[in-house]
Amino acid sequence: MSKVLVIGAGGVGSVAVHKMAMNSDIFTHITLASRTKAKCDAIAESVKQRTGVTIDTARIDADDVAATTALIRSVKPALVVNLALPYQDLAIMDACLAAGTNYLDTANYEPRDEARFEYSWQWAYQDRFREAGLMALLGSGFDPGVTSVFATYTRKHLLDRIDTLDILDCNGGDTGLPFATNFNPEINLREVTAPSRHWENGAWIEGPALAHKQVFDFDQVGPKNMYLMYHEELESLAKFYPEIKRIRFWMTFGDSYLKHLEVLENVGLTRIDPVMFEGREIIPIQFLKALLPEPSSLGPLTKGKTNIGTIATGEKDGAARTVYVNNVCDHEDAYAETGNQAVSYTTGVPAMIGAALMLTGQWKGAGVFNMEQLDPDPFMDMLNKHGLPWKVRDLDAPLDF
Repeated sequence: MSKVLVIGAGGVGSVAVHKMAMNSDIFTHITLASRTKAKCDAIAESVKQRTGVTIDTARIDADDVAATTALIRSVKPALVVNLALPYQDLAIMDACLAAGTNYLDTANYEPRDEARFEYSWQWAYQDRFREAGLMALLGSGFDPGVTSVFATYTRKHLLDRIDTLDILDCNGGDTGLPFATNFNPEINLREVTAPSRHWENGAWIEGPALAHKQVFDFDQVGPKNMYLMYHEELESLAKFYPEIKRIRFWMTFGDSYLKHLEVLENVGLTRIDPVMFEGREIIPIQFLKALLPEPSSLGPLTKGKTNIGTIATGEKDGAARTVYVNNVCDHEDAYAETGNQAVSYTTGVPAMIGAALMLTGQWKGAGVFNMEQLDPDPFMDMLNKHGLPWKVRDLDAPLDF
């Protein structure tokens, strides 16, 4: 029996459990838990209708380590899949250690009161997981996750040495709404408004948020403005591939999104520090989150495609080579299969794949692991089989910016 406990009932959690149910030979028993049990029940009903598989549901406050430990001990899963908020990573890791259960997530920990995207807090758990004989897999989403595996696959099969690596994340989807975020608004806006940061010649280069723009023509999407940003996989890639001289992350944004974001920043609604309102403290970005559309509600509205991939330069058999590995995902196809748009789909499917590889023993070990440390081949194979096919093509020249 391969029991799994999934914590988090947003769009990513919904996709993950739908895909787990479609692979019931691996995931023989699924429990979905979140703070709002009604959300879990709605997902469970969709899973039942689409796959015929019945999953269990539970209510849990993942900030409560004791309660989460008790739930894990009650369910007795082989693996806890954390698809809750990044703020809750450490609490869930603590609960897994207390209960003696393996752990997986899709995004690194960040404190509630500071927009700091780094792995140091979770890497500090290395000895505890290793001594307990447990495995913690960090960042099994798309970026981080698939993009890290693309890089590892490139280094294993396509290049003898990687000199530069660019990660390009394009969401060409359109909801028809004036302003909406395609994943948790609070996390999205904290990420987008953080200073840019990239790795170059052994050091971090920082700059203002969204200050460096380039145009790139994305296959099946078209030319889009993309902006230099910081993203957590840059840190793990720099750690595990010190040969790479430069690593950058780019994300596309439309003019309307940026116009709304500028206004929200200017009036203080993206602040993460408390302010007084009518005699009590509120966090402006949390108030804004309550006003914006729930990302899981965007599935039936979103048209278009995502295109996410890596462009690596380096050397193969003594000759210079530039290789582009990418996936294109259709929002409407993702919604037809799971009831969720492609941004949730491209994160939820890799979460399922990482979990499947852990449960089947293809990925195993004791300690805390990033995606770059593991064999990319079985993961890449499962991407093709489970809805995220990828392709490789050579570029005539490196990116000229």
